[in-house]
Amino acid sequence: MNTMASAFKTDRARAWTRERLDQLSRQELVNLQANAQRLGEQELAALCAALLEERPRKLMPRTRAFEARGVWLYDPRTSWSGVRKADGAVVMALWQPAVKSRDGGCRCLLWAPNVGGARPWSDSPAGRERLEHCKLAIERQGAEGLLVYGQPLEGRLPEDRASTVLGIDAETVIRFQVELRGAEYWACWGKKTI
Repeated sequence: MNTMASAFKTDRARAWTRERLDQLSRQELVNLQANAQRLGEQELAALCAALLEERPRKLMPRTRAFEARGVWLYDPRTSWSGVRKADGAVVMALWQPAVKSRDGGCRCLLWAPNVGGARPWSDSPAGRERLEHCKLAIERQGAEGLLVYGQPLEGRLPEDRASTVLGIDAETVIRFQVELRGAEYWACWGKKTI
């Protein structure tokens, strides 16, 4: 997407008209939005966000979405992350309602310890698997994320049990860094100040 980079470098963010943006794929819009946020082009980032909200999502089951990215889950019933055999990239499912946005950056809690019984999923096989994938993503200097849409269940982590899981957005892949903050692992992308 060199055309996007050159537009930002020459301060032509306004050249990205709605008509021009309509011709981009969903993934290209996501990438452009992330670049606009990182470079402080809030008007362009907001336009990308509005267009992304208007477009229908192609949602698919978690296992199929991972397989589409070349990842076969260790336990298709419970795994929320995996490693792509072709290149060793870590791929994780991110609960979309848990994504927090501030100052042009986004973050999502990936794993936290089970302190006082508040997060029993973290001690489950799937939770321990996620922890290992978080550590591996730090080693590999990043991971890919797939957004899971649905409604949480009161008092439960969505990775453990949700009220409704609509599926994973098959067309959107987020590239993020994994950061260790205290004992918690966070996915972070966009502006670095979050």
